[in-house]
Amino acid sequence: MNTQITAKIKSDEILTKITETFDNEIYLVGGAVRDFLMGKSSLDRDLIVMDENAKDFALKVKDLFDAAFVPLDEENKIYRLVLPDKINYLDITNPIENSLEKDIMRRDLAINSIAVNLRTFEVVDMCGGITDIKNHTLSLISEHNFEDDPLRLLRVYRFQAAFGFELTSATVHAVCSLAHLTTKPAVERINAEIIKLFVGKYADKALINMDKTWVLEEIFPFVKELKQVPPNTHHHLDLFHHSVETVKQIQLLYEEASEEVKSHLDEVDFGGASRLAHLKLAGFMHDIGKFSTWTIEEDTGRHRFIKHDDVGAKLAAPILKSMNLSNKQVNYVVSMIKNHIYPSQLMSAPEIDFSSSAGEKAMMRYIRKMDDNVIDNIILAKADRLSARGEAITEEMVANNLSNLDRLLAFYLRIRETLEPLPILLNGNDVMKLLNIKPSRKLGEIMDALHEAQLSSEVTTKEEAESFVMKNFSRDKA
Repeated sequence: MNTQITAKIKSDEILTKITETFDNEIYLVGGAVRDFLMGKSSLDRDLIVMDENAKDFALKVKDLFDAAFVPLDEENKIYRLVLPDKINYLDITNPIENSLEKDIMRRDLAINSIAVNLRTFEVVDMCGGITDIKNHTLSLISEHNFEDDPLRLLRVYRFQAAFGFELTSATVHAVCSLAHLTTKPAVERINAEIIKLFVGKYADKALINMDKTWVLEEIFPFVKELKQVPPNTHHHLDLFHHSVETVKQIQLLYEEASEEVKSHLDEVDFGGASRLAHLKLAGFMHDIGKFSTWTIEEDTGRHRFIKHDDVGAKLAAPILKSMNLSNKQVNYVVSMIKNHIYPSQLMSAPEIDFSSSAGEKAMMRYIRKMDDNVIDNIILAKADRLSARGEAITEEMVANNLSNLDRLLAFYLRIRETLEPLPILLNGNDVMKLLNIKPSRKLGEIMDALHEAQLSSEVTTKEEAESFVMKNFSRDKA
């Protein structure tokens, strides 16, 4: 592996430029070394400079690359340089207590503790990180390090989600004993780790293992309720495992998808993370409304969850807001939860002939309603279907459902480039003036109703919009 890491570093233009320009003793450490040893590229390079003040050195490197300079932690002398492409960045620091060894021993996992001298290419692996990479395992360096920064409890599972590695027994024991500290770090830091977890290919595996060590319920208390809803005729899994399986199926559907669909889900639209990551978060939460809507029919024994999509959306919003997610992130996940049944219900409606103009009109209404999130919503609906295989669900039913959803997706992909946004026939000021009302919740209800009328083509002109508002929301009706 030493030869591999040497070759990777020599081929890295950014690191090469630094070593050719400066004669400092510099170590590459952490994630970049781990990724290079695994044959991966890395956009994030952590540098420890041994013989110069980190800030002074960082400012020199800043000028070298014309980078943006961001002091991350002045007290601990950690400085970030964001390169002009805004993709690559460098974190530059001095070693803890001026000791490379002490710095390494303060890290979270062995795979993140490997250091390489950028001039001599000497590899420093005090904790067995290379062995862990070879064995696909995650070993903690010290339980004290987890206590010192409990966010590392989540980082364990973020890395499991990324690589699929197994936790060693010592790591599991440490996480179990310290699980009660999971929520101690700042909400923003926890949120960042959770989103990164859902980025990972093996997020479903990480969620299962988080549950085994009690970490998951610390972060998502609603998991306790999910576990109480058992398998039934429509679901072969209890609700918790169904939710995790949905996350897994979203990942598999992504891997099997066309480049057009992948490209859409790869878009970094929300808080620096992809649509796919947020869709998997939505998949994990899509049924949180089922516990509070759960009833069992006395005559048939059938489990019912009436309006669980609406209830789930309402329950999800405050949870997501408490995570300090942006409004855009919250609205996206809530929309996915609220509409996760919509495409399947639409395409299974027996009264609609989807080969006719009426069928296309119905599909178009759905597309207009979901706007930029059509692909995401259809993928979620497919994953939900694949994760529910109760005894009442035949293979034919599954196949028909998936085929119908594929038909809807194909229709959308065919017409998406020609779609134009619905015109704004009346804005809020227009409605307030028309009805002589002030800003209020009622105004929002009116605007939503008008939008629905546009989606169904009931209203297509400004005159029709005015008539609709007056007819349904005049003072006599309000």
